[in-house]
This record gives sequence, structure tokens and C-alpha cells, in this order.
Amino acid sequence: MRIEVLSNTEAVAKRAAAFLAERARDAIAARGVFVMALSGGKSPWAMLRALADETVPWEKVHVVQVDERVATAGHPDRNLTHLRECLLERANLHEGRIHPMPVEYPDLAAAAECYAQTLQDITGTPAVLDLVHLGLGSDGHTASLVPGDPVLQVLDRDVAVTGAYQGRPRMTLTYPLLNRSREILWIVTGAEKAPMLKRLLEGDASIPAGRIRRDSALVLADRAAAGE
Repeated sequence: MRIEVLSNTEAVAKRAAAFLAERARDAIAARGVFVMALSGGKSPWAMLRALADETVPWEKVHVVQVDERVATAGHPDRNLTHLRECLLERANLHEGRIHPMPVEYPDLAAAAECYAQTLQDITGTPAVLDLVHLGLGSDGHTASLVPGDPVLQVLDRDVAVTGAYQGRPRMTLTYPLLNRSREILWIVTGAEKAPMLKRLLEGDASIPAGRIRRDSALVLADRAAAGE
């Protein structure tokens, strides 16, 4: 696991955007396609706005979701709402290249299976993502893998549904799929993240984030999150 410490959140967002664009170009040159999974959060939205200004062969990019809150279409709680605003409306990215988690289905378990199949349709079986972008919660969660949730024990499915967290159930990618990905990009900003970032860097598997693969992982953090 590598870490780069940048001056502030804006610098992190710009560095992350440049990194994603570079990885996209490399993957497309090597394999003809780039599949990235994106998480939510304020720092990622700035990253995506910066990414829209980068040179990327968007017609060969697929965007999938790391996790999503169960809410109606267009709701401000939905990661997809901000993903559309920050990337789809700014970049030359076709609507069909973004693959939303189907959290509006009445049967969420079946919806999770459907999304897992979508990922296989895009990448093959088993599904392997080129790059997964993750954030880090002040409680040690990442994606929607939160402390104490039964989904932490899911090892036979790539997509699952959590219990309520901060008022809403979530759909999330699970450890098996996350740990099969070719590369992990962590975005960690804010002083409140400093204790958990330290534990992440130490490989503390007692927090959910600590169970994510460490090889081929880059952490981009601002000075506040990096602490000492």
C-alpha cells in the first residue's frame, strides 16, 4: 500500500482525477476497456468534476457503483444523483456506460443478484474490475461494509444488501469482488479520518477497511487526514 499526502482536498481531487485518467488510458491500450467502480462522498464528487476535464477515451469506459443507498430515483441521498451531475453531464460519457445499482427494485436481494450478473456481463466470470475507488469512514467502514453488519461475512456473493446505516439500507460490493479488483484507489480527507487512516495503513483487519487487499493500492490523503 502506497500513500501520497497532498496539501488539501482540492489537490487530492485533482491528483485522483489524473490517476484515474492515466489508468483508464493504460487499461484501454492493454485490454480495450476500462471498468471502474466509484464510491460516494463529497471529495469524490470534486474528483469526478476534475476527471471530466481529463483526456479519457470515454467510449471504452464502464462506470459501476461501489455502493448505493436505497432511495428513489433522483434523491439527493443517492450516489447516482451526484455521479450524473459531476461526471455524466460534464464528460463525453454515454448514459449507457454508467451502470446504476438497481436499488429501486422491490426485491433487493434479487436486485443484488441482478447487479452481480451485470458486472459479469461487462467483465467476464468471475467479475474483475480494473479499478475500485474507496473512501474511509471515521468508524472504519468502506463501501457500505460497516462495523457489525452481517454483510461483512458474505463470501459467496459479489453484491449484497446491508441493514440500515445512517437511516438507509445499502447495496454494496462485497469483499470477494473488491479483493479481485486489479487496483484500489483510496481517497481520504479530513482530520476526523486520521485515526482510521493510521489503522488502515497498519493493516488493522479489525476495521472493515482493513480487510481490503493492500497490494496494488494507493492512498491519496490530505494533510489533515494524514495527521502526524
